[in-house]
Amino acid sequence: MGKNKEKYKPMKIEFIQEASIEYKSLDGSLKILVDKLLAKLEKNPFLGEELGNKNNIDLTGYYKLYFDKKRYRIVYRVLKDEIEIIEIWGIGKRDKMEIYKIVNKRIKDRVTHE
Repeated sequence: MGKNKEKYKPMKIEFIQEASIEYKSLDGSLKILVDKLLAKLEKNPFLGEELGNKNNIDLTGYYKLYFDKKRYRIVYRVLKDEIEIIEIWGIGKRDKMEIYKIVNKRIKDRVTHE
């Protein structure tokens, strides 16, 4: 995970609709792990590792956080306006790059509909 110890003002965390559904579908023990990570993320938006363009999946500008012994990922980006927001784009298993492919598709779908 990111080693940056800088102090940041607390951030607001928002889920895109699909990520909210993924969060709600997690069992209770996984939700507790996610909630703990999100509490840390509010204090340091760059806690996760930067993602890039890998295996033809372009997630440049997004970050990942691991949980449940690295079996799951939270994929997010930091939005900067008057209020800084951390936008959660996906929560799921890394298995076969699954969560990254899902988030990549969501990004592409959003671009084609804007």
